[in-house]
Amino acid sequence: MTTVIFIHGTGVRPPHTEALNARVTAALAEAAPGARVVPLDWGERYGARLAAGGASIPPDGAGATERDGAGEEDEETAAWERLYGDPEAELALAATRGPSGAIPPGAALPDEEFRDRLARLAARGESVAPELGPGIGARAADLARSPLLAPAAEALDPEDLAPLLARALAAAVIGAALAEDAPVLCDGPTRDAAVDRIARELGATGPGSTRGPVGRLIGRPVLRLGSRYAVRRRRALTGAAHPAAGDVLKFLVRGGPLRIALRELAAAVEPPVVLLGHSLGGIIALDTLIEAPLPGVRLLVTVGSQGPFLYETGALPHLDHPDPLPAHIPAWLNIHDRRDLLGFAAAPVFPGRAEDIATDNRQPFPVAHSAYWSDPAVYRAIAERLP
Repeated sequence: MTTVIFIHGTGVRPPHTEALNARVTAALAEAAPGARVVPLDWGERYGARLAAGGASIPPDGAGATERDGAGEEDEETAAWERLYGDPEAELALAATRGPSGAIPPGAALPDEEFRDRLARLAARGESVAPELGPGIGARAADLARSPLLAPAAEALDPEDLAPLLARALAAAVIGAALAEDAPVLCDGPTRDAAVDRIARELGATGPGSTRGPVGRLIGRPVLRLGSRYAVRRRRALTGAAHPAAGDVLKFLVRGGPLRIALRELAAAVEPPVVLLGHSLGGIIALDTLIEAPLPGVRLLVTVGSQGPFLYETGALPHLDHPDPLPAHIPAWLNIHDRRDLLGFAAAPVFPGRAEDIATDNRQPFPVAHSAYWSDPAVYRAIAERLP
């Protein structure tokens, strides 16, 4: 009888451990009646925990009041967070308002002057606001061609449109830097000063451009998704997330006791043995095998695992890239779902040593990362390869 040691993934704790083990055991028994599943329940004993009760987590902002200005600043920060992802969000919101009044016959269209000013800014290139980072000239040229500019200009007073466009330019430059993982970005006061200067170039006559009325409106729908909610709920969010992130970090730094536990279990069960690891469980199985042979283990199965990625990035504890897998590593089946952002391919980085199977559980991420265990195709693939 084949013994399948099931090694669960990161963050799994009772009572979810028992439910997961039961599901895997029942489904594998149906697909491979001759297999016996033995779980390695490592989370409680070897997983991460906040040993000091979360003392390292800074207090959340729940005590701040609207009276001390914190609420307004958080709302403004949430608005900028939205703009970094969609620099023309304010412009689109303004465009939906409709014209504020009729345009007299023969008068210039409201957007014409702004298109000219944006074109002049574009011609000046990086000198307009170098502190924001590169690309502002190109962004100004793009904004001058935006189809949203005409309806927004008809809906807003020029004093409101100028700072709105200045915010759009700043957000476009900073958002592009974020997308490229730029190492240094300006702080809020520096950004606001640049926005004020750009707004005056576009026709605004007074300071304070970063706090226009539309800017305040756009932050409100996303507050609970943005940084204000995260900061004020940081303790609860960190407390909920720490087992998952902490488990990975703890294993990579102090994984010795867990590797020993797996070795002892593999030696105690009836061979032939299969190691079946999900997510971090796959890393645990792979790294333990790399460290030294596990007698009796005939197959390694990793599901939605990051072992190949850690190897490629130089973070797998016992194997540096480009060193090859040790000869004693058994046959390796690696299963990953194409929508699982935490599942990686093994065959391209371990050619000839690993077999990849790409599944499709038709779930979006992050559900795709755990939906393997209700997918019959996963169990069929495992059953077909059991020794």
